[in-house]
Amino acid sequence: MSPRRAEVVRKTAETEVKATLVLDGGGTANIATGLRFLDHMLGTLARHGWFDLDLACTGDLDIDDHHSAEDCALALGQAIDRALGDRRGIARFGYAYAPLDEALARAVIDLSGRPFARVALGLRRERLGDIACENLTHALQSLAIAARMTLHVDLLEGENDHHRAEAAFKAVALALRQAVALTGQTGVPSTKGTL
Repeated sequence: MSPRRAEVVRKTAETEVKATLVLDGGGTANIATGLRFLDHMLGTLARHGWFDLDLACTGDLDIDDHHSAEDCALALGQAIDRALGDRRGIARFGYAYAPLDEALARAVIDLSGRPFARVALGLRRERLGDIACENLTHALQSLAIAARMTLHVDLLEGENDHHRAEAAFKAVALALRQAVALTGQTGVPSTKGTL
């Protein structure tokens, strides 16, 4: 079987993003979004999802961090979607709990082809490093939309917002690793016959 791999280039008037993804990788990440905390979260996603990810973004950070966070997530989501192809033989569903010290997050994924995201991080700070906390939520939502997946993320416990955010990204990574896993089956895991 050929590697499940995709490359996405996303160019807008606000950003330019290039992403290369290997789903069946070893967790290697080379990420430069211009937002160090987002780099940390996407690196966490790659490492714990066992994806190889190269992602670079040049964005209008002099205006705001929103466009870069959103477009990086959209490019990564598109890469996931393309790497999955017709989604034949995948597990489709994944769920995980991930702790980070006092924080505990849950993520549930369905690679249904129907984009939906419910992300409740409950972050209290305005910013984590160089990114607005609201844009971490928005990045996960954008990822789900572009990857054509249903994503539910909940923070169940936690006081420290860094821990809460990182636990959420780890839970998403672990759930995504389960959902993209090849089962050895040859069909599309749907009663509709397509995802």
